[in-house]
Amino acid sequence: MTQDELKQMVATAAVQEILAILPPQSLIGMGTGSTVNYLIDALQTHASYFRGVVSSSDKTSQLLQERGFKVLDANQVTSLPLYIDGADEIDPHGNMIKGGGGALTREKIVASLADQFICICDATKLVNVLGVFPLPVEVIPMASAQIQRFLESIGGNVELRKTKTDLNQNFVTDNQAWILDVKGLVIDQPLALETQLNQLPGVICNGVFAVQSADTLLVTLNDKVQTIHFRKDKNN
Repeated sequence: MTQDELKQMVATAAVQEILAILPPQSLIGMGTGSTVNYLIDALQTHASYFRGVVSSSDKTSQLLQERGFKVLDANQVTSLPLYIDGADEIDPHGNMIKGGGGALTREKIVASLADQFICICDATKLVNVLGVFPLPVEVIPMASAQIQRFLESIGGNVELRKTKTDLNQNFVTDNQAWILDVKGLVIDQPLALETQLNQLPGVICNGVFAVQSADTLLVTLNDKVQTIHFRKDKNN
């Protein structure tokens, strides 16, 4: 099967999981990325089932509205029963690297509102230790150089993200910030690294999801979808 077919398969399975967990007129948080786009399409016929969706990016909001969902601002809700999103990498404890699409800060905001985080992905995203995928760090532009120096001091190979259409143009997030992509890190203590990077002045957010790690993983493996539940002490 192609990777797109695997994404469609896990998205279809996620629809059944969501409808089994949530009663009618529930709120839900929705992530960002190609797998989530397949999920939104698969969930479209159930749009009226949900009272509202809190989105993690402008692109996701636009697609949700086009598919008939009511999109709510995160400030309009106090909590969410469920957040569902993909990952660029996920380890055996449910810790993830996210932010390949540039929405990491808003993804963390929405995930922090949720009682449960379901990750959906294909088996290529499974790793024993995080760090093969470059770690995104969203930064205030004026602090980018000093943050880059720190990331290099801990062994990172840092590149300022550019747009896909113009390599001379800096990628700008929905928050009007820049992203530093960090290669070469072996993230065997994800919670500690996430916490450390969050203390740097000028860092808005980093793409380690250990505080908001996944509770459940739906993953396409050997042409079928498997469900993995992570231990509650997964970060310890």
